[in-house]
Amino acid sequence: MSELSPDVARKRDQLLDTIARLDRCAVAFSGGVDSTVVAKAAQLALGNRAIAVTGTSASLADGELDEAIALARQIGIRHEIVTTEEFADGGYVANAPDRCYHCKTELYTQLARLTERFSVAVVLNGANLDDRGDHRPGMVAAMEHRVRSPLLECGLSKAEVRQLAAHWGLPVWDKPASPCLSSRIAYGEEVTPERVRMIDQAEQYLRSLGLRELRVRYHKGDLARLEVPLTALPRLADDETRAALVERLRELGFKYVTLDLEGFRSGSLNQVLPLDSLRLLS
Repeated sequence: MSELSPDVARKRDQLLDTIARLDRCAVAFSGGVDSTVVAKAAQLALGNRAIAVTGTSASLADGELDEAIALARQIGIRHEIVTTEEFADGGYVANAPDRCYHCKTELYTQLARLTERFSVAVVLNGANLDDRGDHRPGMVAAMEHRVRSPLLECGLSKAEVRQLAAHWGLPVWDKPASPCLSSRIAYGEEVTPERVRMIDQAEQYLRSLGLRELRVRYHKGDLARLEVPLTALPRLADDETRAALVERLRELGFKYVTLDLEGFRSGSLNQVLPLDSLRLLS
């Protein structure tokens, strides 16, 4: 168990106290570092009066559900799985800049039905302090459904959340951010199960090459734009690796395969959005 700085230790105690006051709660649990820390805190604060709930659909990357199940078992928190139907929502499929709003609305609606069964009045998510400065339409859905964000309430940044995860021995403490597969599709291009499958399998292939931080972005015309760390660009451009990569992605359905010379950067598709389209949490 790693040591915490006095400031992070104080925030940890505040987090546990905040959740302990809720009596019963459900955690929207994706298996990422943020929601895993909230689930661990909920289990410590409330014991069997806390449950973790994972939504599953075609937009969930292969292996993520199994990892969430294993994490919930390690934490010792009750774990429920619900199937979400965001692909039945025309607003989600259209993939405008508010796509995440439709996705989270569906998730929180499903969680509300489940929490009624378990007499849970409060749903918690994993939003942290850093999420306030990004394009987060899903936070609008959270506010509409009265979902609370204890990490944000206690002033925990992403780096501090990772420190806390390491302190609690959670294996995801250094896991790269892994938003849903639909976030890889350029705005205005329809989100379909076929396209997210192509993206998922392409990213799995890149991981088989030893990469951890990466994105396969889908653009019009079945074009794949690969974002990897700058240090990995020469390797992927090597003749043998490049030829195998192009062959594999064409097998998956991509017609064009490109390397982004700016390298990996989270949220790069948001760069094309005009300022007045951004719905930010303030």
